[in-house]
Amino acid sequence: MLVLHLQRDSWKTTMVLAYQSLGVVYGDLSISPLYVFKSTFAEDIQHSDTNEEIFGVLSFVFWTLTLIPLIKYVSIVLRAHDNGEGGTFALYSLICRHANVSLLPNRQIADEELSTYKLERNPETVDKTRVKVWLEKHKNLHTALLIMVLIGTCMVIGDGVLTPAISVFSAVSGLEFSLSKDHHEYAVIPITCVILAFLFALQHFGTHRVGFIFAPIVLAWLLCMSALGLYNIIHWNPHVYQALNPYYMFKFLKKTRKYGWMSLGGILLCMTGSEAMFADLGHFSYSAIQLAFTSLVYPALILAYMGQAAYLSKHHDFYSNSQVGFYIAVPDKVRWPVLVLAILASVVGSQAIISGTFSIINQSQSLSCFPRVKVVHTSEKIHGQIYIPEINWLLMILCIAVTVGFRDTKHMGN
Repeated sequence: MLVLHLQRDSWKTTMVLAYQSLGVVYGDLSISPLYVFKSTFAEDIQHSDTNEEIFGVLSFVFWTLTLIPLIKYVSIVLRAHDNGEGGTFALYSLICRHANVSLLPNRQIADEELSTYKLERNPETVDKTRVKVWLEKHKNLHTALLIMVLIGTCMVIGDGVLTPAISVFSAVSGLEFSLSKDHHEYAVIPITCVILAFLFALQHFGTHRVGFIFAPIVLAWLLCMSALGLYNIIHWNPHVYQALNPYYMFKFLKKTRKYGWMSLGGILLCMTGSEAMFADLGHFSYSAIQLAFTSLVYPALILAYMGQAAYLSKHHDFYSNSQVGFYIAVPDKVRWPVLVLAILASVVGSQAIISGTFSIINQSQSLSCFPRVKVVHTSEKIHGQIYIPEINWLLMILCIAVTVGFRDTKHMGN
């Protein structure tokens, strides 16, 4: 009976963490349908009557989401955690703990008893594999490994600047269907900046409280996207599933040539936020993140992209490629509610990378790769839930600067 009770508690905890992860981990990934098609068809790719372009993009998006977030992260990368911590430096620390390749003072035998990280066996007594011997033998590989870690960390931090800006801006851009062109141009930037300032002002409440506040919004957004996707598929093109065939990727590149290759940057935006699954691992758990993605996030995203493609496959009379986006496929009767929900979801979407940035900077400074900053632990139960005031306000300033400076999702995304 005791074992059964513990199992029930474990499942209950996993379900609660999975629910919270919607508002922290998957917000960014869930709002990518707002700007992927729009960024891909930004300039040089035309949406023709043959639909080869739109079906090719859909095929690319489907296989990108399947191979990277689903197979790479959920099935493989999340298992390589460092005592529950994820992120680039956590992975580096894990490697250094099992192989003598560290150039940083992250492992000392004398500190093993004081460390919160426990090894099943002493790393000095573990049988050395060929890869381990090869890594330890070549000193240049130690430097190369550290450089790769630092570059990866910088890219995640850079994503923490770009993602909130492009997410909120893309959502607010939906006002173009409800306002005149003049009003739209003057309204989008100020509204985006105000929303960004509000988002960063909430961070001091901590991941636990923010997760419970934001999770219902992401849940509603995912269900909304799924419903819109199903509606567009059934109403406009029930055979759009055929575009999932990888052959359409080949046809897309064959027809668009170099412009198709250049547009792949827009397609890659569909997996923006995937790194948050690993970076935010310390805030939740492997099973919670896996459960939320496979049961809800992944199916909702696929339906959303298929729905957009189904609508666009039957509509080609756009006055500009900028209209090839999410809102054009939303029925007029529900456009305003969807717009409001999209703006709320974009605010939540930025939370994933912000939390991940806090985690990775905390790991960086623990390995003496970042200046010392104040770290506030916001949860008594989850050690990895933290808030860094200086980084929070710096990110806010940079996000607003990017929004005011670029003023367009195409330039932000590319």
